[in-house]
Amino acid sequence: MARKLLLAHIDVPGINTFEVYRQKGGYRAVEKALKTMSPDDVVEEVKKSGLRGRGGAGFPTGMKWGFLAKPEGVPRYLVCNGDESEPGTFKDRFLMTHIPHALVEGMIVSSYALGANTAYIYIRGEMMPQIRIVEKAIAEAKAAGFLGKDILGTGYDLEIHVQPGGGAYICGEETALLESLEGERGNPRIKPPFPAVAGLYGCPTVVNNVESIAATVPIVNDGGEEYAKIGIERSTGTKLISAGGNLVRPGVYEIEMGLPMEEFIYSEEYCGGIANGKRLKAVVAGGSSVPILPTHLALKTAKGEPRLMTYESLADGGFVTGTAMGSGGFIAFDEDQCIVRNTLNFTRFYHHESCGQCSPCREGTGWMEKVLHKIEYGHGDMSDIDLLWDIQQKIDGNTICPLGDASAWPVASAIRHFRDEFEWHILHPEEAQTRNFGLVGEAVES
Repeated sequence: MARKLLLAHIDVPGINTFEVYRQKGGYRAVEKALKTMSPDDVVEEVKKSGLRGRGGAGFPTGMKWGFLAKPEGVPRYLVCNGDESEPGTFKDRFLMTHIPHALVEGMIVSSYALGANTAYIYIRGEMMPQIRIVEKAIAEAKAAGFLGKDILGTGYDLEIHVQPGGGAYICGEETALLESLEGERGNPRIKPPFPAVAGLYGCPTVVNNVESIAATVPIVNDGGEEYAKIGIERSTGTKLISAGGNLVRPGVYEIEMGLPMEEFIYSEEYCGGIANGKRLKAVVAGGSSVPILPTHLALKTAKGEPRLMTYESLADGGFVTGTAMGSGGFIAFDEDQCIVRNTLNFTRFYHHESCGQCSPCREGTGWMEKVLHKIEYGHGDMSDIDLLWDIQQKIDGNTICPLGDASAWPVASAIRHFRDEFEWHILHPEEAQTRNFGLVGEAVES
């Protein structure tokens, strides 16, 4: 059995309450950090752990904390990004629903490490049940003396506030989130300055994902070096994966970094294989914004090595034959799924969620949606495929924030790996309305 750090007590009745969470060792990290460690000690342990941001970028968390400016007389802030909106990703919602105190404890430990006395948890507005659950957990922690003035008699003060978002995917980008938190329209900021220097209200700010913050609890409890022993290479610790699509057992799984993708999909410990006895056609490994891979490249790298669930292995081959860990939104497609329709769905989402600030994204996402709609519904021609390729190239790398890149990569990878399926839609417009193309080329190998 794989070691679990965040979901070890997920099946314990009442684990969402302070009392039961405390009985299972909860808030030991707060006691240890505040009573026996300096803020710099905590930062050092996080650096030793090798923890990388679990929201998608994979940037080393300890290094990010180390960039935080510390001018005299200026407050610092910790902001938790709970605006989980990536299609295919639901791990943070799961964590906040079932073990909210893991997030609250992580917020206290992280805020202490950063010297922040005020912290915010920004949660997607549609997640009202989770907002209420987290607010209740904060109230329970405060009533028990773990929040407020002079926590545990250590002289450290902290208040945590929950802020509902407006339901905009763009606010998952950290600077757009900060704009929204300040009451402005959620448009990304041009960087520099980075939030570590001028973030919330112009003050030094660290923005971390829900899972990243919760992971600081086992790091403080067990030590950064122990955490780093789990996983391989620069992918240390455990990772929450939101598994969906045509799987026997979809859900949220905590894996040790380095698990082979084939084992994750087919083993009884995890997803149990492809539903209804069908074959695997393609995988989106990290949420809608990462390149889609056909089966033969999902299970093995282009070099023929097993594809592992790590930042390095998933990226092996670049975006030509590889993909990315992203937010951990794992989607499996069986042999009957239509890649063109899936790409249209993703593109429609990005067109709808673009803030419109950058012309390439504002115009390009809409243009790609129209062309894909044309192909999917029997009105395409061969030149449309090259047009799509040209549009995504002009978006990629030419926007203030990564939303433009996120809209371009699925289109590029779909054409790169499944071009024959696009061509089939164009050559068989009437047949494409009644059946799907089916398995493609080497994708039959599994």
